[in-house]
Amino acid sequence: MGHSDADVLLHAVTDALLGAAALGDIGELFPDTDPANKGRDSGEMLQAACQLIARQGFGIVNVDCIVFAQQPKLADYKQNIRERIGSLLGVPPDHVGIKAKTGEMVGPVGRQEAIMAQCVALLELRRTN
Repeated sequence: MGHSDADVLLHAVTDALLGAAALGDIGELFPDTDPANKGRDSGEMLQAACQLIARQGFGIVNVDCIVFAQQPKLADYKQNIRERIGSLLGVPPDHVGIKAKTGEMVGPVGRQEAIMAQCVALLELRRTN
């Protein structure tokens, strides 16, 4: 139901990268008030954020992600998710941590009303501007 394709995990990764580089957030870079962003591919937005942080001299060391969802169960998909995110970021899949948590039937996640994701990113300043 999001404005873009609403890939909650890729949005969290994008926000983590932008935040780690002190470059704002996904809503500033891709505002939902801009019709060009309606239905936009979250992978494309993530790659744009990667280019932005690279122009600031940062390289991605790793990301660590948690998906909070009662359903679907992600255990069988974690490696594919790691590979896809690694490919988008230009890092090896073993630099992408993926964890999945349920809501234990409590709260919006547990009642299957929402899916949430959190991500932290470690960046390295590789060159100064």
